[in-house]
Amino acid sequence: MVHLSTVTEKNGPGAVPDPVNNVKLQLSSHDDSFTTSIYGSRFAAEDLPKHEMPETEMPKEVAYRMIKDELSLDGNPMLNLASFVTTYMEEEAEKLMSEAFSKNFIDYEEYPQTAEIQNRCVSMIGRLFHAPSSSAEDQAVGTSCVGSSEAIMLGVLAMKRRWKNKRIAAGLSAEKPNIVMSSAVQVCWEKATRYFEVEEKLVYCTPDRYVIDPVETVDLVDENTIGICAILGSTYTGEYEDVKAVNDLLVERGLDCPIHVDAASGGFVAPFVVPDLEWDFRLDKVVSINVSGHKYGLVYPGVGWVVWRSAEYLPKELVFNINYLGADQSSFTLNFSKGASHIIGQYYQLIRLGKKGYRAIMSNLTRTADYLTESLEALDFVIMSKRSGEGLPLVAFRLKENEDRQYDEFALAHKLRARGWIVPAYTMAPHTNGLKMLRVVVREDFTKNRCDALITDIKLCQTLLDEMDKAAIKKQQEFVQKHSVNSAGANHNPSKFRNEKHSIQGKHGKTHAVC
Repeated sequence: MVHLSTVTEKNGPGAVPDPVNNVKLQLSSHDDSFTTSIYGSRFAAEDLPKHEMPETEMPKEVAYRMIKDELSLDGNPMLNLASFVTTYMEEEAEKLMSEAFSKNFIDYEEYPQTAEIQNRCVSMIGRLFHAPSSSAEDQAVGTSCVGSSEAIMLGVLAMKRRWKNKRIAAGLSAEKPNIVMSSAVQVCWEKATRYFEVEEKLVYCTPDRYVIDPVETVDLVDENTIGICAILGSTYTGEYEDVKAVNDLLVERGLDCPIHVDAASGGFVAPFVVPDLEWDFRLDKVVSINVSGHKYGLVYPGVGWVVWRSAEYLPKELVFNINYLGADQSSFTLNFSKGASHIIGQYYQLIRLGKKGYRAIMSNLTRTADYLTESLEALDFVIMSKRSGEGLPLVAFRLKENEDRQYDEFALAHKLRARGWIVPAYTMAPHTNGLKMLRVVVREDFTKNRCDALITDIKLCQTLLDEMDKAAIKKQQEFVQKHSVNSAGANHNPSKFRNEKHSIQGKHGKTHAVC
């Protein structure tokens, strides 16, 4: 039944009494409210605040839509083939991570189970890397990090302090530490050596060798060497450096020099694709390993891990015991507070996929990389990367030498950008005669179907460039560099810090590769 109702008078029963109605309150106005759609409100016709915090608020729906619209101008992560960083996770993982956004991982007393989850991850990753079983006092130790950059910083700090302690105990100078590493290292290694005042001893690449030479590497070791960096998956070509050969030479020569393995990309690939490859704690000289959970660990950025083969290789004076909010804890990190969600995301992937799931995914990526390699060979490119699991699932390639061709790898990369793809072009490490290359990283969501679309567009862009003369290509390059490459128009980098000359890129022109 529907009840009937009368239309009441304005001042009828229930009306606000005049004395109350006449009270004047000086409260905020409702000028910012909107009754139409977001795009019919005044906010859609105004500039978004860019430099100063606004005086007044805006409705949450408007703030969300305005920022979402702004972010729509970003590229499509799935077409970004420059980055190793994970761009896909299951909805269940995303839900777990979002539910943990408010958790501060460092608060062990408030979130003990989250701390336990980190410990489980460290244990699983350590065992994956064949960490030796030791007594409780000298077992393998590790920690989560914001990414491999922090993990590498911690590894370098541990090696430097351990070397310094031994030098001082022997009554020797500890003033000039050095580290031996490839000239193709990721920029975080250069940051570590500069920030912590360690001399770089570089093993240079050659036009036909893109990783360290084991003999040349060990030859550079002297009494001031804190350690050797060996890369499991070069940033440029994905090739695994021969860690075992370096280890065996150190043993053969009786040199007491530790190895830190930068397994940022390869640490979650090699154990599943080439499990018999010896690169980890199976080798006596390997004392620490870092790996990125947000790369082939299949977690959104940023989470990384570092593991030491035993507590002996992590000097006690670097570890702080902190009583925070009632819980005593050991801490070895560069920062303090950090979110717990990525650690939970890593644990989800480890138990959700298991070894079988990781093996299946990495096998598919390897097959796709091999398929792309064969297709690019058919298009007459020179392949620089390994295949069939001998390196990371990526394809590094370059154009064949041809004096009649009017364009280079950078021109092809810019043409592909116009098709939506981000396929980076790089200038290789020094001593490679200015070698240029392109690189495609095969990630979990890069299916064969998408690979076919890329191959088609590469062929299309080649055809278009072949039809252009040198002047037209140059004009296009200048236009792209000025108007299409986002970094060219960036205004957040003060002029004081541009054109630095202290890094390998600044000194030799090598391009710092994207990770």
